[in-house]
Amino acid sequence: MSGHSKWATIKHKKGAADKARGKLFAKLARQIEVAARAGGGDVDSNPTLRTAVAKAKGAQMTNDAIDRAVKRGTGEAGADNYEAITYEGYAPGGVALLIEVLTDNRNRTGAEIRNVFTKMGGSMAEPGSVSWQFHRQGVVLVDGAATEDDLLEVVLECGADDLSDDGGAWRISCEPSTVASVRDMLEGRGFGVIAADSPMVSDNLVPVDSVDAARSVVRIIEAMEDNDDVQDVYSNFEMSDDILEAATS
Repeated sequence: MSGHSKWATIKHKKGAADKARGKLFAKLARQIEVAARAGGGDVDSNPTLRTAVAKAKGAQMTNDAIDRAVKRGTGEAGADNYEAITYEGYAPGGVALLIEVLTDNRNRTGAEIRNVFTKMGGSMAEPGSVSWQFHRQGVVLVDGAATEDDLLEVVLECGADDLSDDGGAWRISCEPSTVASVRDMLEGRGFGVIAADSPMVSDNLVPVDSVDAARSVVRIIEAMEDNDDVQDVYSNFEMSDDILEAATS
């Protein structure tokens, strides 16, 4: 299983109690703000904003907090000027990492990301040396209580690409531009949608075969995610469910 897909499933299962809810909401608000600034505050005409709002609602962020973030993005309220940057590098064992950030201070954030790589046994890479092996893909995670036959009918109807078992959840792959419509159709049919997003995924997977090696990968990802400016960390590790569960327990 690819790193980001399985990692996302594990995090959703563990829930918001695994990290400070305030920090999570601050990151989500920043994503909403930037999406609204780039494409306007109407979720119907701004698919990036629609996806960011859906992610925030899935994390139980209040409508008032979402509205405030949208208004900051559209200039109706005070806002910081965030810059989107992607850092590239390797975790121990050669696992590729893409780190997407939104920052108001490029120098500070760059130094902090480099420090995590150094402390955790990884290495920072030049732009383009890692990102070439990743592509963006729409992913909708559905509660495992759904049956495969019922889901397959909807998947075929909405034009999604694939349906697979993701270890206690169902993973539906689709074009990034159709994530919102696939999610809406599933929810309209009564399925429990855990998450809907457009992560960067890789077909060039790096196997991680031991718990110790897996822990090294997990530690560097968690350290990156703990940075307030980091929005998403994508990776290309491949490991068994048992090893990943052991590494994250």
